[in-house]
Amino acid sequence: MSSNTLDLPLHTHKPSRRTTANRIFAVVYGCATLALISHHALSLLNSTTLTSFFISLTFLISDSILAFMFATTQSFHMRPINRKEFPENLKRVVEESDFPALDVFISTADPYKEPPMNVVNTALSVMAYDYPIEKVSVYVSDDGGSALTLFALMEAAKFARHWLPFCRNNNIVDCSPEAYFAIDRDSHLSDQVENIKVMYKRMEVRVKNVIERGKVAQEYITGEEEIQAFSKWTEEFTRQDHPTVIQVLLESNKDKDITGNLMPNLIYVSREKSKTSTHHFKAGALNVLLRVSAIMTNAPIILTLDCDMHSNDPQTAHRALCYILDPEVRPKLGYIQFPQLFRGINKNDIYACEHKRLFQIDPMGMNGLSGSNHLGTGCFFTRRAFFGGPSNFLPPEIPQLSPNNLVDKHIWSSEVMELAYCVAACNYENNTNWGLKIGVRYGSLVEDYFTGYRLQCEGWKSIFCHPDRAAFYGDIPINLVEVLNQNKRWAIGLLEVAFSKFSPITFGTRAMGPLMGLAYAHSGFWPIWSIPIISYAFLPQLTLLNGVTIFPGVSEPWFLLYVYLFLGAYIQDFLDFVLAGGTFYRWWNDQRMWIIRGLSSYLFGLIEFLLKYSGISTHGFNLTSKVLDEDQRKRYEQGTMEFGVPSPLFVPLTMAAIVNLVAFAWGHVEVFRGTNNNLEGLFVQMFIAGFGVVNCIPIYEAIIFRSDGGKIPRKTCVVATFLAFLLYLAAHVTLRNSATKSVF
Repeated sequence: MSSNTLDLPLHTHKPSRRTTANRIFAVVYGCATLALISHHALSLLNSTTLTSFFISLTFLISDSILAFMFATTQSFHMRPINRKEFPENLKRVVEESDFPALDVFISTADPYKEPPMNVVNTALSVMAYDYPIEKVSVYVSDDGGSALTLFALMEAAKFARHWLPFCRNNNIVDCSPEAYFAIDRDSHLSDQVENIKVMYKRMEVRVKNVIERGKVAQEYITGEEEIQAFSKWTEEFTRQDHPTVIQVLLESNKDKDITGNLMPNLIYVSREKSKTSTHHFKAGALNVLLRVSAIMTNAPIILTLDCDMHSNDPQTAHRALCYILDPEVRPKLGYIQFPQLFRGINKNDIYACEHKRLFQIDPMGMNGLSGSNHLGTGCFFTRRAFFGGPSNFLPPEIPQLSPNNLVDKHIWSSEVMELAYCVAACNYENNTNWGLKIGVRYGSLVEDYFTGYRLQCEGWKSIFCHPDRAAFYGDIPINLVEVLNQNKRWAIGLLEVAFSKFSPITFGTRAMGPLMGLAYAHSGFWPIWSIPIISYAFLPQLTLLNGVTIFPGVSEPWFLLYVYLFLGAYIQDFLDFVLAGGTFYRWWNDQRMWIIRGLSSYLFGLIEFLLKYSGISTHGFNLTSKVLDEDQRKRYEQGTMEFGVPSPLFVPLTMAAIVNLVAFAWGHVEVFRGTNNNLEGLFVQMFIAGFGVVNCIPIYEAIIFRSDGGKIPRKTCVVATFLAFLLYLAAHVTLRNSATKSVF
């Protein structure tokens, strides 16, 4: 693809070689799935007892859901493409002075769950971009309204005067100080490295001391500007109720580093909050940044980052410009999404935190359609995309917020600051289109998914950019309960979209076409995975314990259909995973975590959504902690799962582990005793129970063999055992008249 008049390509793309094979497999597998669904329907119609009716209905519903999710998955296999950028050609095509300005949004909300040093490292890493300094502005949204975070950023501004020239003069690519100093470096820069490392560690000590004290002591406040800034934190100032705080920490046309070069803008923003106003969590905070940045700098390009997602390549903005500056792509380009990648994942990724399918495989599949979904961080937006579709501009309520407005005043000017405080007020959005038709969209806990989806429904296209060198690296939770709580929050938010008037199946299909509608439906309906997972985790095992056959025997033709469906799905999944750079052990843990999520976070998310939908319960936004416990860290690095917190999420997991183990053992007893005349018919149930046992090995270890702080609490074991016994009794009473009979 030629992207300029000099025939120097800025980017190219090529289709995946597996596309044809994927399409053939989708047709064949789809036919097999329809055959199984038809068989379940006939079995349901021909049921002669209430038990057989219930079992047939359960499998009809479960396998229909599996078939639906398989169909949505195939949308990623229909037209996957690989893209490549050529940032080395950029400056030959466009003068650096003509690069568009860039506003960077970094979001944080709690200094105790999201350590301020993470925010500092993320801010410093993007401030060191290989980009015209006067065109970069970094905005940090502190939704917790914490003086501790502001202090950390003040320290970062001082350290940046040394760090930025160090990176620039030595061509440093690991521009996050923490990432840079984590690697032993033996080079001619050793003296420089040691000096600046000492400066960084001193800053880190000061910030951590303030965090431990819980307040900024007078000894750390040295200048008049700092005294004035911290004076806003009065006794009435609380996390849920406080005025707006906007603090310009660095100004690009005034502040200079130690070499005399200007520095990027660095602005701290904490929006006004009131207990009587709705704040819309992260989406509301991002909309405040959209408005405040429009008043102060109004850059046409916006990069959104989580506070722990630091830059790993100073050339990343150049890669985004390879698409933004292409006249063929630009008119409908809404955003460029980079994958979420993580440091600190243990060798086999026991919690599947890499989310390779969500963050790498699926977006590449959408790349050949209308483009990737928004993944929440590492995304370059065009500001224009937040104000209506490409051919349907929706003007904001005041002209200063328009993406076309030219800012011609200093960010410190009284007029600019007065208006910035005005648009950050908690009641500013009343009777406006913010969150509804413009800006980041409200209506879901997963504002990233919903906003990207709505933008694409309006006609915007996106690009998934996955360079060889990671553009960004983030942190992951290393505690299973944190992982599951995060997934439960996602599940609730996704269901809020899936069952709204903007459902991908209806609204999305009409707006974007069937393939994109199915692609978004795959994520939107994630939580319903829990229904077939729970069905197959308990029903075959309970019937096995009661000697009831519910699957075809090994010698029957339908048995081969089950074998094909199982192997076909798992082999395709395995190939996708490994060909995307994964390993067998990571894939195995990924499918295990899929089962675990289905029995816990998806299940509880589905229940909580239904309760909320019925008006019985409401939910809030809970942050995922980024604070690391040393003992947990050691166990995580050793590949040992963490179950030490008493949580309801672990109860169904433990129940499934107990029921599968007992059923598998009882099946072997039946084989050796030879008392069941239909052992051939019980093979599939034995296999499913055995498959469950293998996947539950970490749970058995946590119940029986472990004595550390990560073992499953005794209370959880007792409750799970009692509930599993009640479940068995209920199944025994229901199935006692069907013993030794076939329900299939």
